[in-house]
Amino acid sequence: MSAVVAVHHREDGPRDALALLLINSLGADLSMWEPQLPALAGRFRVIRYDARGHGRSPVPPGRYALADLGRDALDLLDRLGIARAHVCGLSLGAMTAMWLASHAAERVDRLVLFCTSARLGPPSAWAERAALVRAEGTAAVAAAVVDRWVTAGYAAAHPEVVGRLRDMVAATPAIGYAGACAAVEQMDLRPDLPGIRAPTLVVAGADDPATPPAHGAAIAAAVPGARLEVLADAAHLASFEQAATANRLILEALDG
Repeated sequence: MSAVVAVHHREDGPRDALALLLINSLGADLSMWEPQLPALAGRFRVIRYDARGHGRSPVPPGRYALADLGRDALDLLDRLGIARAHVCGLSLGAMTAMWLASHAAERVDRLVLFCTSARLGPPSAWAERAALVRAEGTAAVAAAVVDRWVTAGYAAAHPEVVGRLRDMVAATPAIGYAGACAAVEQMDLRPDLPGIRAPTLVVAGADDPATPPAHGAAIAAAVPGARLEVLADAAHLASFEQAATANRLILEALDG
C-alpha cells in the first residue's frame, strides 16, 4: 500500500444533512455525478471527489491497490469530520465502496453499487490496457471507453455529450489511469461480500458490456439482504445515461 492521498473534492447540499459520498469510475472525474445533484443535493450533504490519479487529485506514480483508494476515501471523511456516510459508487468507485463496507463497516451507513463487479478479469487485459495508456496516453482508449459507457442509441442522440465524456477520459493522467488499472487487475472482493452488513442496492445496466448484469447479480446474491435492479437502455455509465431512474433508485435505497 502507498501513502494516503488528499483527494480533491466538492460538496453540495446542507452541511447538517446526512452525508452521501459519491465515488467515480475509472477514467472519470467528479463531474460524472452532475446528473445526480438536482435530486440528491436537496436531501443530503453530497461529497464528490476525484479518485487518486484522476481529475484534480494528486497523481502518485506506480501501481495502485484497492486498499489505497479506500484509505483515500476514509481520509477524506476524516478531514471533513464525517463519522458515517451513505456511499454510492460506479464501477471502480463501487469496488472502492465495497472495500469500505467490508473493511471500515462502521463508516458506511447504506450502500449503492452501480455497474460493477467483485472480480473483473482477466488480469492480463488490465495489464495490457495500463501498458497501452502508459505508452500512448489516455486519448488512445477514450473512444473505446465511452463506447462502453453509453448505448449506441444514446450516443447517436447526444453526440456533444459523448464528446465531453471522451474529453474527460482523455484528460485523465496516464500515470493515474494506469495505476488504477492495477487496482482492478489485482482485485478480488468475492470473499468480502458475505461480511458486508450495510443495506445494499446493486444496479446494473441491461446493455453494459463492461460489467454485464450477471456481475451485479453475483454481488447481490453474496451480500446479505442486497437487492438488484437492472436498468433498461443503459450501458456502463448507467447513472448518467438513465439519470432519472437512477436517482429514484438511489433515493429509495437511502430512505430505506
